[in-house]
Amino acid sequence: MKILLVNKYFYLRGGSDKVFFDEAALLQSKGHKVGFFSMQHPRNFPSRYAPDFVSRVDYAEKMGLLRRWQAAGRILYSLEAKRKLRRLLARERFDIVHLHNIYHQLSPSILDAVAEAGLPAVMTLHDYKMVCPAYTLFSRGRVCERCSQGRYFHVLLRRCVQDSYGKSLVCLAEMYLHHRLLGLYGKVARFIAPSQFMKNKLQDLGFPGQVSHVPNFVNAEAYLPHFGGEEQSLVYFGRLSKEKGLPTLLQAMAGLPATLKLIGEGPERPRLAETVRQARLANVRFLGYRQGASLWAEIRRSRFTVLPSEWYENFPLAVLESFALGKPVLGARIGGIPELVQDGETGLTFEPGNVKDLREKILYLLNHPHLLMEMGRKGRELAEKEFNPQKHYESLMSIFRFVSNFG
Repeated sequence: MKILLVNKYFYLRGGSDKVFFDEAALLQSKGHKVGFFSMQHPRNFPSRYAPDFVSRVDYAEKMGLLRRWQAAGRILYSLEAKRKLRRLLARERFDIVHLHNIYHQLSPSILDAVAEAGLPAVMTLHDYKMVCPAYTLFSRGRVCERCSQGRYFHVLLRRCVQDSYGKSLVCLAEMYLHHRLLGLYGKVARFIAPSQFMKNKLQDLGFPGQVSHVPNFVNAEAYLPHFGGEEQSLVYFGRLSKEKGLPTLLQAMAGLPATLKLIGEGPERPRLAETVRQARLANVRFLGYRQGASLWAEIRRSRFTVLPSEWYENFPLAVLESFALGKPVLGARIGGIPELVQDGETGLTFEPGNVKDLREKILYLLNHPHLLMEMGRKGRELAEKEFNPQKHYESLMSIFRFVSNFG
C-alpha cells in the first residue's frame, strides 16, 4: 500500500506526534510506501514532502487584528491546506489517507481534497475534539460533558478555551460549521479510538462516526527495563497543564520520604513552582523537558511513575513507556488509565483528585519494594504481549483493507 499520513506537527511536540512517527516507521518496516502532509516549522524533521506542507501559524503568539482574523479563518476552513493537499494527491497516487491531529493548523478542509481524489480516509483520535470544542471534556477544573449531543454553545457560555470569549466563539463556530453545516467529518470512513473508554464516551455523547478501538503500541525491545529502583523517587513525565492533576500530587507529597521528579513543560509550571515554594516542598524537583535516553534514565532510577490526571485520559503513552522500562504506574482511576493500570498487577489506581487516597497509595508502594518489582515485570510483560507493534499493525491493516477494499 501507499499511505499518506497527515498530522499538523512534523516534529516531536507531544505523545500524539510520537504515535504518528512510530506508525510511519512501522508501516515502512512492513514494506509500505509512506507520504506525509503537515505544517512547516523550524523544528520539523527533513522530508521530501516538505515543499507541500502548509505555511506555519502559531496561535500562541501575539497577532494584530488582521492576522487574528486570518488565523480564525484558517481554523474554520483552510483554503491553503486544501489547495496544497489537492496538488499533492494529483501528483502522487495514494491508496489511503490516515489522519491524526489536523485541527486548527490544517483544518478539516483537507477532507474535501481527499474526497475529491476518491480516496478513503481513516482518522486516529488523540483527544475529544469530535464532541468537545475545547478538546478535553474538562472545564473549570473538572470533567465537563455539557456539549454532548451537539450542544456546543456551552463552550462560549463557560469560556472554555483559554477563558476567552473570542477564542471560544471561534471554536463554537468551528464545531457547527464542520459537523452541522458542511458535514466534513462524515467524509472519514473510519475513526480510530486508542482506548475503549474513548470509543464508548464518543458514542455516549452523540458522535455518529464509525469508531474502531485500536490501542497504541510500544516497541518494548527498544527499552532496557530496570525492575526496582536505585533511588527513593517517583516520576511524573508529561505536559504540565491543568487537567493533569499536579496540584493534587504536590499536596500528597508533603512530608513523604521520597523525591518527586516532574519531567516536562507546560503552562502550569509557574503556578506549580510557586506552590512548591510556598509549601516548602523540598522533595519536589522540576527537571524540565526530556526525551529519549535522558528521560528513560530518570525513570529507570525511580521506584515507579505516577499519572494523577483529572480529565478523561485517552491512552497515555507514558503508561506504556513506564511498563516497557519495567516500572509500575500509580494512576488516577479515570478515562483510559484503568485499561492499562491493573490494580495490584501492573500498578495501583486511586480516586482522581483525592489527596488522601493518592498519598496512601504512594506510601504503600514505597513500603513494598518486592511488590514494585513484581508489578514492574508484569507491566513489561503486558507491553510485550498486548501492546506490541505487530498487534497494532495487524489491527491497522485490517481497517485499511476494509475501507479501501485493497487486496
